[in-house]
Amino acid sequence: MKKMLLALSLSGALLGGSVAWAEENVTEPTTAVAVSDAVVTETVAAPETAPAPVAMTEEKPKADTGDTAWILVSTALVLLMTIPGLALFYGGMVRKKNVLSTMAHSFSAAAIVSIVWVVIGYSLAFGSGNAFIGGLDKVMLSGITTDALSGTIPEILFVIFQMTFAIITVAIISGSVADRMKFSAWIAFITIWVVVVYAPIAHWVWGGGWLMNDGALDFAGGTVVHINSGVAGLVAAYLLGKRMGLGKESMAPHNLALTVLGASLVWVGWFGFNGGSALGANGSAAYALVTTQIAAAAAAISWLIVEKIVRGKGSVLGAASGAVAGLVVITPAAGFVTVGGALIMGLIGGVVCFWGISGLKRILKADDSLDAFGLHGVGGIVGAILTAVFASEFIMGDKAPVDMMHQLWVQVEGVLATIAYSAVVTFILLKLIDVVIGIRVESDDERMGLDLSQHGERIE
Repeated sequence: MKKMLLALSLSGALLGGSVAWAEENVTEPTTAVAVSDAVVTETVAAPETAPAPVAMTEEKPKADTGDTAWILVSTALVLLMTIPGLALFYGGMVRKKNVLSTMAHSFSAAAIVSIVWVVIGYSLAFGSGNAFIGGLDKVMLSGITTDALSGTIPEILFVIFQMTFAIITVAIISGSVADRMKFSAWIAFITIWVVVVYAPIAHWVWGGGWLMNDGALDFAGGTVVHINSGVAGLVAAYLLGKRMGLGKESMAPHNLALTVLGASLVWVGWFGFNGGSALGANGSAAYALVTTQIAAAAAAISWLIVEKIVRGKGSVLGAASGAVAGLVVITPAAGFVTVGGALIMGLIGGVVCFWGISGLKRILKADDSLDAFGLHGVGGIVGAILTAVFASEFIMGDKAPVDMMHQLWVQVEGVLATIAYSAVVTFILLKLIDVVIGIRVESDDERMGLDLSQHGERIE
């Protein structure tokens, strides 16, 4: 109860204003002496026998087929979250004249980011470098052979698993710019953004950077993916301006059936997103699946309850949005909290994200078309903060934070750094693109619809 009260107060305050181990077997009469990285075993013979030769053995990392199989599946599941999941989720919420253009944002993210990631993105995120950015030692995946390992899985598999995270981060941003951004500007933006914004923040948190060294907890991307994309989307919404006719014309979703289908695919794919982040087929992955499911379910329920109280009815769109909110909130904590912690985080997440897409949205006065910030930005912030509150020794063992208040500060530090860096660099990048080619379509093109004006196609 204390943790729940503290969690509620923290959320309101902020938004209102593979484990390696080794074992030595000693058989009498033997002694073992460590020399550098090798173990020297010296056999003590009987007095009348000459000393036996010294045997040199060295443990080498080995690929685990079970871990590899699970991350192969998880990679496919995370890609499923973007295409078709997010494409359908967003596509169903826009007007009919903009469905194809909205889905093209997710599809193009999968294509563009895949190439940029293998060329330079992975190296900047996970290559050897300094506390702020990785080096260029793995450009074009240089040196990564089929035998190279990352923990107990092939490094080349880790490359594509992390690629799918970069893809969905970029695609989430498109929810804020739907209905009015030039497709050419979108392509230019995401090509550069994944290099200058996503890769550095991924390095800070996961690639050996300063936040990782400070002890920041982010199991699957609360800061790297959700806060990062949500803040970038909010900045883009401000710079693009509001959609024509907002508040005067109907902006009702074209097909909510597509949205519910998309949300369902996103929910299923999230098992790869969170469970795969354990980087192995183990208990941590299994626990992450359970906490993910419980948080999503709890948030869907709490969203429906508050929507019923505020608006008189609980909507299907609200249930889908609530589930996504719960998935976002649990992401940084999935492998660190108990089922009870996940339940409370989900309940809080549904309520706070409902406020994020309603009350907070009115305060910010930004036309965040499909609530990328309200769901992902707000949910990511809440989840990152609550991770410090609910991180459990029962789950984490001796890796659990000793001082909750210290961990809370580290989490806030990560949140603030991500918000500041993402906002500033996104602003500069979009301003430069606006000067060169413009970021918003012409008025006539917007009235016509982006399907026709940007792609020469439309849904009949």
